[in-house]
This record gives sequence, structure tokens and C-alpha cells, in this order.
Amino acid sequence: MLLKACLNGSRKPGEHPRLPLTQRELADDALRVVAAGAHALHIHPRNAQGAESLAAEDVAAALVAVHQRCPGIPVGVTTGFWIAPDPERRLQHMREWTVRPDFASVNFSEPGAIDLCTHFLARGIGVEAGLATLADARLLVSSGLADRCLRVLIEMDEHQIGSALAMAEEMIGCLDDGMVQIPRLLHGNHQAVVWPLLEEALRRGYETRIGLEDTLVLPDGRQAHDNAELVSRAVSLARQIGVL
Repeated sequence: MLLKACLNGSRKPGEHPRLPLTQRELADDALRVVAAGAHALHIHPRNAQGAESLAAEDVAAALVAVHQRCPGIPVGVTTGFWIAPDPERRLQHMREWTVRPDFASVNFSEPGAIDLCTHFLARGIGVEAGLATLADARLLVSSGLADRCLRVLIEMDEHQIGSALAMAEEMIGCLDDGMVQIPRLLHGNHQAVVWPLLEEALRRGYETRIGLEDTLVLPDGRQAHDNAELVSRAVSLARQIGVL
């Protein structure tokens, strides 16, 4: 069972006292979450002003810092369209990257997703196919790229657990019908569904993720001290369910 730590996401400074934003903060936090049991890392690099960035120098600085502290741990980055909201400009950023991530998350609901996947695969960078809707799942199946991707991310944007589980079932059915065999990672993006979906992923034998990108709180509603506490709690749940 793979547990990925999503360290910062699109969160703004001040949303949590231990939110890692700078390269040094990301590297220090990465070391803590790996010690707590994370097997892989997902980061959103920032520029000098603290804004999310896809620029080569910012991506390189973050990746080098994290890899130096956590050698051998796979590190992936965002490719979020909101950071560079022009398909060609976004792709150009990726063409300019001098330090390659181990994998990159590509949201299939965003313009230019297939072009990004093709670019990363040609460069030997793992692709996480991010699916938020049934249409995304159908696009992945029809693209012919599924079996070349590293994993599929079933990412629930629903705010209620019932609707999130129903949507996940539809997407999973589509992947099954399309004979998509790559590993599946299930997680939620909103506080009310993060922990229930993490437990659902564990019960299904899927990969999953946790971190301040997805939630600021523990299952009991208390604010988490940091990413490492979130990871530690997820590891405890995995042991209780019997997958670790």
C-alpha cells in the first residue's frame, strides 16, 4: 500500500502555522513525513513571492531541496492549469524544466491534458492521471495512454461522503470496463470526505494520500500539528485495517 504525502497544495500563507512553502520548509517537512511513514511526496513549488510556480528555476529548486533531504523517495509536482492558464504556455514551462520530477500530476479535466501526458511520457517522467469526473475517466480510457501512466488518481471534489462514494463507484466502473490495470489512488479534496475516503481506499487495497493540501484536521476534527501528524494518523488507520 502506497501512502503519498501532499505537503502544501494551493494553500495560502497563514492557512496553517506549519504549512511548508519555501524550498527549505518543503525539504524539512518531507523528511518528517517520510519518517512518519510516507512512501512518496507531492508538492506545489513556489516562487520567491510565495505564489505557486511552474517555472523551471522554481521547480528545480524545490525538487533538489527535497531530494537532498529524502534521497530515494519519489517526488511529484503539480501541473495545475490555474498556475499558468494557457495550454501552450503551460506546456512550454514543462519543456524548460531542467530537473525532472519522478512523476507529475495531470488533471484530465483541464485543457491540454493529453499533450502534457505525451510530453512527460516521452521524457521518462511518470504520469499520475488525475480524474475528478466520469468524463475524465472516459477520456483516460479513450486516450490509449492509461497503461503507460504511473497511476490513476480518483480525486473526489464532492463535499458529502455519500455523493463522493457514488461518483467514485461510477469512475471505478468505467476504469474496470476499460480494463485499466495501473494502480489506483483514491482521495478527497474537502474536509468532510478526506478521512472517510482514505479509509475506503485502504479497505479496497488502493493507494491513497494525506497532507495539508487536502485537510488541516485529524479524523476527530482537531487541527493537525503538521503534515507528519496527518501521515502518522493515516499509517495508524492502515494498520488497524490490516494493510500495513
